[in-house]
Amino acid sequence: MGADHLSGAAMLRIDGLRKAFGEKTVLDGLAFEVASGEVVSLLGANGSGKSTSLRCVVGLERPDGGTITVDGVTAKPGEAMPTVAMVFQKIHLVPRRSVLDNVCAGALGRLGLSRSWSVLAFPREVQAEAMACLDRVGLADRAREKAGRLSGGQQQRVAVARALCQRATVLLADEPVSALDPAASEQVMNLLRSLADDDGLAVAAVLHQPNLARRFSDRILGLAGGRLVFDSRSAEVTDETVASLYRPALEALEAAESAESAESAEMREYA
Repeated sequence: MGADHLSGAAMLRIDGLRKAFGEKTVLDGLAFEVASGEVVSLLGANGSGKSTSLRCVVGLERPDGGTITVDGVTAKPGEAMPTVAMVFQKIHLVPRRSVLDNVCAGALGRLGLSRSWSVLAFPREVQAEAMACLDRVGLADRAREKAGRLSGGQQQRVAVARALCQRATVLLADEPVSALDPAASEQVMNLLRSLADDDGLAVAAVLHQPNLARRFSDRILGLAGGRLVFDSRSAEVTDETVASLYRPALEALEAAESAESAESAEMREYA
């Protein structure tokens, strides 16, 4: 684990974040912080607001209220902050383009789309920076290969390298290992941990694997109903604490299945 960051200055701070889709409230005054050099994992049942909170931070969703502050700068609603990058479960690389092409794309925010047609269109300094980012994730030797030829774990590491080429200080990861096998999951989580410890990034990750969250995180946030249920050091989060996050959703599912079964039985009785 990293050093004690709980009393340090926050690189990412969200306060009172609210978001609704129609009549469904997804975020209900959510607030949390992530410091430089810290890995924070978000746990919770589907629909608890984990991914939506990260999507609001990166500018993919426009919050209905609350504030998002990155390194002391408060974003306008829906604004994409240039030093915040995000990696996803679906990795969003261009399979037919080279690994280096994909990583150089992280620099487009400061170069413009006219430079995106080929790696040859990127300045040499960007190519050199992208190569350094690939070296950081252990894939410099695969730079000229097409991204689609890499394994899922390697592609996710390329996505992280692209985020580094964006010069991100805050790295968000939305279920980054859900589609990976255990060995690749370990590699990706070790990389995220290293980026916090060695490079000082603030890392916030949505995970569905409590054991990985406990092993690689400084803190774990539990979300339910768009609210923060707990914010605890990873070592303090017990199996029962985690189970309590998912129990209401399981009970609701069981109730729905029971009602459906009763309705089916009633229909058969009158058939």
